Amino acid sequence: MALIPSQVLRVAILLSYFSILCHYKALDMPAHQTYGGSWKFLTFIDLVIQAVFFGVCVLIDVSSLLTKGGDSREQERQLRKLIGLRDWMMAVLAFPVGAFVVFTFWSLYLYDRELVYPKLLDNFIPQWLNHGMHTTVLPFIIIEMRTTHHRYPRRLCGLALVCCFGVGYILWTCWVHQVTGVWVYPVLERISPLARVAFFSTMTAVICVFYVLGEILNSYIWEKAHTEKVKGE
Repeated sequence: MALIPSQVLRVAILLSYFSILCHYKALDMPAHQTYGGSWKFLTFIDLVIQAVFFGVCVLIDVSSLLTKGGDSREQERQLRKLIGLRDWMMAVLAFPVGAFVVFTFWSLYLYDRELVYPKLLDNFIPQWLNHGMHTTVLPFIIIEMRTTHHRYPRRLCGLALVCCFGVGYILWTCWVHQVTGVWVYPVLERISPLARVAFFSTMTAVICVFYVLGEILNSYIWEKAHTEKVKGE
């Protein structure tokens, strides 16, 4: 039996994301006042994705509680749609984008923080908020994967959707540069146009790798759980 019910964990995680988003939006940062605002940063987009995802999870928990013991087929149909949306978001957005943000941010930060998170930002963003945006995302999503079985789409379809997201964000980044003359991330200012193409291609490949890793991890967790359950019987 779990020490903390999964429903309580989801509510706590959702509230933490609301808190992080509110504190982040309240920051008086020059970058927030320029074209694209917070939406030009993948970190902010990821926080919104995670908040919406856990919001859907909590909505499913509440709907399941309210419809428990009922025999309405329409309610069951609507609940199945919500579960399908939740599973799709986990597979295509929540896990791959969340894992990508954590991995790329800390990889670049440890190599040379000025490439992704200049020391100047320490004057605006407290350490706890930085970790809320770039660290806790991964353990939160793994907790959700561990407590709930999610059905992944066909791999080719899932990879195509993840690629669409990645390419869409790259195009958005290029458009922001076209309008403002400034790249969203310092690392893009320091490399040549050819290197940028290679960088974008590599990042797209990395997020696809995280999609596959999420699919494998989800299968491993629930196949193992099923095996242990069978052995227990």
